[in-house]
Amino acid sequence: MMLKNSSTDYGFIAKCFHWGTALLFLASYVSVYYRQWFTEAKTPENWTALQLHLSVGVSLGVIVVLRIIWRGINQAPESEPGSKLEHLAAHLGHYALYAVMIIMPLTGYLGTGVNTEFFFLFDVPKFEDTWLFTFIVQDLMGLSFKAFETPIDFIHKEIFGAWLVWLLILGHVLAALYHHYGKGDRTLKKMTSGKP
Repeated sequence: MMLKNSSTDYGFIAKCFHWGTALLFLASYVSVYYRQWFTEAKTPENWTALQLHLSVGVSLGVIVVLRIIWRGINQAPESEPGSKLEHLAAHLGHYALYAVMIIMPLTGYLGTGVNTEFFFLFDVPKFEDTWLFTFIVQDLMGLSFKAFETPIDFIHKEIFGAWLVWLLILGHVLAALYHHYGKGDRTLKKMTSGKP
């Protein structure tokens, strides 16, 4: 099992980042929807679901930074044959997915009004309690946390969280299935078994 990517396949580390990110996004959605649909406000179950959502979000933020660094120092496998339009769509889709992977954890952290009890092991201070908030938001922008939080939450929950992330994930899955079953190329195998 190779750790780094080759010209034909993704390595073990890239696969771990890819599938780990997918599982963390799924866990994030499960925890937040469980909180909304199955718990009452201000109950221990509601708080636990919120803290799991926040912990997963912090984990996603760290994984995404590491993933971007790994992508920068490790060449991706060669693309499968296709038209210029297919390659453009693939590049735009990947850029959009990376944007979402950055924006969701960042806006989640910036707009959270409570500390994150990171998997109940230690606390990650909320953004409002950091010197960056005081310097940038309060001093330079002249905003209270409430005024700052409202547009950040709108971006996180209403624009990205409610539908855009789902559309991008669906597009990504459909593209992988199209490559595997429609074109019969190795695109999906590069990120799974690596078999010819």
